[in-house]
Amino acid sequence: MRRPRVWGATIRRLWRGSLQFRTTTVAVAATVVAITIACVWMAAQIQTDLFESRSKEALEDASRAITAAQSELDAEQVDLERSALQGLMSRAKQTMIEQSGTSTIAWFRVDNTPSQIAPQNQAARDLPPELISNGLRERVNSSAAGQWWQSVELRDANGDAVPGLVVGQQLVLPGVGGYGVYFGYDLSESAQTLTFVQRTLWIAGIVLVLIMGLVTWLVLRSVTEPIVEVAETTQRLAAGDMKARIEVRGDDELAVLGSSFNQMADSIERQIAELAELSLVQQRFVSDVSHELRTPLTTIRLAADVLNDARSEFGPLESRSAELMHTQVVRFEELLTDLLEISRYDAGSAQLATEARSLAQLTEEVVESMRPLAEQHGTELRVVTPGGFTPVDMDPRRIRRILRNLIGNAIEHGEGRPIVITVDSDEDAVAVGVRDYGMGMSPDDSQRVFDRFWRADPSRQRTIGGTGLGLSIALGDAKLHGGALEVWSALGRGTNFVLTLPRTPGVELLSSPVPLEPRDDEVVPDVAGEES
Repeated sequence: MRRPRVWGATIRRLWRGSLQFRTTTVAVAATVVAITIACVWMAAQIQTDLFESRSKEALEDASRAITAAQSELDAEQVDLERSALQGLMSRAKQTMIEQSGTSTIAWFRVDNTPSQIAPQNQAARDLPPELISNGLRERVNSSAAGQWWQSVELRDANGDAVPGLVVGQQLVLPGVGGYGVYFGYDLSESAQTLTFVQRTLWIAGIVLVLIMGLVTWLVLRSVTEPIVEVAETTQRLAAGDMKARIEVRGDDELAVLGSSFNQMADSIERQIAELAELSLVQQRFVSDVSHELRTPLTTIRLAADVLNDARSEFGPLESRSAELMHTQVVRFEELLTDLLEISRYDAGSAQLATEARSLAQLTEEVVESMRPLAEQHGTELRVVTPGGFTPVDMDPRRIRRILRNLIGNAIEHGEGRPIVITVDSDEDAVAVGVRDYGMGMSPDDSQRVFDRFWRADPSRQRTIGGTGLGLSIALGDAKLHGGALEVWSALGRGTNFVLTLPRTPGVELLSSPVPLEPRDDEVVPDVAGEES
């Protein structure tokens, strides 16, 4: 019971995955249809020709037999006595048998008026009266010169039914009148010939289909093998094997394709090597500059802190300058820190310091630390934790950084509406979502939100600060955990960021416990916290 399903699945897999199988199947199917049509048409034509030729021969034999018998009857001079007429009909029958080529002969008197001298009707064993239709008898009896025929089912010596033909024509006995003479012809030989021809046609058709399938398979194999080699080499190249090349044989079109592919691979390898070297130089430059700037920046930061602490002793202009310098130095230091972190991600040297922590508890700690900032902006932070209390291996420093960045952005762009932070979990993952109901972003902006130094609205001034690298670093932190950081946003409906972390490192995430897109019937709170 399972084999048909297995076969069906195998055929579907081969149909989708093998050009050679698909093309061969189509070619064989088309050949089967064409040969079937041709065989059926040829068999029908042969059957028609065989029947027409055999029936024509039978009609000619029957006509010749009637003519010879009629001549013999007309030439005889006999007394009009029953015995003499009976002998005359017997001799006429023998003549008809010799001339017609069949011994199956029956005759029936046309005039049914009782006669003392008319020979009796005679039916053949193989041709009983019921086989002769009334229509054929009426036509034969109605015309002395006409000849008619019909297809019938005769019986052979074993009593088996065989195809046959009955030919009817009148024979006139002098002094008595006309007799309808009927010749029965066995067409079994023609049927056997037709069966043999049909069998031969079908065998030849099957052989042609097999030959066509084999030829198509061999031709396609010679073409698809290089294509398969190109596909496999392309996959190796896409997987990072830059040394993968196609073996070129001959000088045909496929060899030209292989040579062109190898040249393209050489060019790509050179360009990737150049880009990798350039990227390495850029990473080293950013890292070196950041490290070199930290020492003088530390000195400047200390000086700025001293001046900022003593700004009450300065005049208004000097006090404001000290405050601005301190703010910008702090921001400059944050930018250097972020640049160093980005350079670690680019260099692949970022490492996790994992420990088992509860995501729900960690989120509540970050939210409590962000409440003063939220109160300054008139924003309420709401925490919903239906799950996420079980400890999961994570780097708390990096997860805090992600949450501070997401909540800080929500506060800045939430337009004073409440922000909902949801923590939940399932068997495979834990997740936290940060949902604001602010201005939102367009789909194009949502796709670029994790780009470095990108801002959805360049004309809008930051109220909290930031380096423009926060979301990019947050995405790197999430991927470093084997998790995902996704965003949903719509103009006028706000934004939702969802961070998902696997419970077991290395396990692929198929879904998130916290839905990314809100429901259509979601209730949006207003600035005062009331539902609208």
